[in-house]
Amino acid sequence: KPRDPHILKLSGGTTALPVMELLEANDQGDACSGKTKALKESMVLMDFIEDHFHDTAPPVRRQDPYERAVENLMVATIEPSFVASGYRLVLNQDPDKKKSLVQKYLEEHKKINDFLLEYGTNASDNNKTPWLFDRFGWAEAVFTSFFQRFWFVPYYEGDEVDLPIQNDPAYARVKEWRKACMEHPAAQQVCHDQIIKLYYDYSRGAGNGALPEGRKVSSFSFDAPDWSERPMPPRDKYGNGATDEELGLLEENTCSQRKKQKTTP
Repeated sequence: KPRDPHILKLSGGTTALPVMELLEANDQGDACSGKTKALKESMVLMDFIEDHFHDTAPPVRRQDPYERAVENLMVATIEPSFVASGYRLVLNQDPDKKKSLVQKYLEEHKKINDFLLEYGTNASDNNKTPWLFDRFGWAEAVFTSFFQRFWFVPYYEGDEVDLPIQNDPAYARVKEWRKACMEHPAAQQVCHDQIIKLYYDYSRGAGNGALPEGRKVSSFSFDAPDWSERPMPPRDKYGNGATDEELGLLEENTCSQRKKQKTTP
C-alpha cells in the first residue's frame, strides 16, 4: 500500500504529498472538538502558515510591495518549469531522452541565474548578499526544498550533469544562491542520503508512492525501516532495479543486518 488510508482520506484520494491535517476548534475556541480538516499542495500550505502565524513570527515574505511582487514573479514564472525539469529527468526511463532532459534542466537553472542578476543583489551592490534581497525569504523558502530534492539528479544521472552549474560562469549566480539556500539553518531538516534513499522509486519511473514492477514496498513507505537503516541504492537507474530486500525495505532484513553488525568483531 503506497499510501495509508487515513492519508488518502485527507488528500481526497490523491497520492501526492504534502497534506496537512488540522484540528477544528470547538465553540470555546479550543482545538479539541475531535473534528479535523485538511489542506494540501505545498504553496497553499506555505501561504497558510505565513498567514496563520503573522502575529507570532517574523514574516518570510517581503513587506515592500515591489519586492513582494518580484518574489511572486520568480515563483510564478520559474518554479513550475524548474520543478518539472528535475522530476522529468529522474523519472525518465529512456536513455535516448536523457540528453535533451539534462539540457532542459540546465536551461531552468540558467533562468534562475538570469532572474537573480536582473532583480536581486549582485556584485555591483554595496551590500551584496547571496539572497534575492537581503535575507532568506519567500523565494528561497520555495526553491530550497527542490534544490535539496534534486540531489537525486547527479546521483542517478551522473555527477557530470551538475558540472556546468559548478564550473561555468554563466551559472555563477544561481550556484551561489543554491549553496546559500541549502546551507541555511532552516534547511537542515533533511540530508543528501535521506533524499537519495527515499526517491529511489522515482529513479525507476514510479512517483508519488507508486510501486516499480516487481516490488511490494515503496521507498517512501512509512512502515518500512527508517531511511538511516537502509543501504545506499544503486546509482544505475537504467539497469536492473534493486529489490525490496536489497533496498533495506523489509523489517526482517533490517533486523538481521543489525544482528550481524552487533556480532561482527
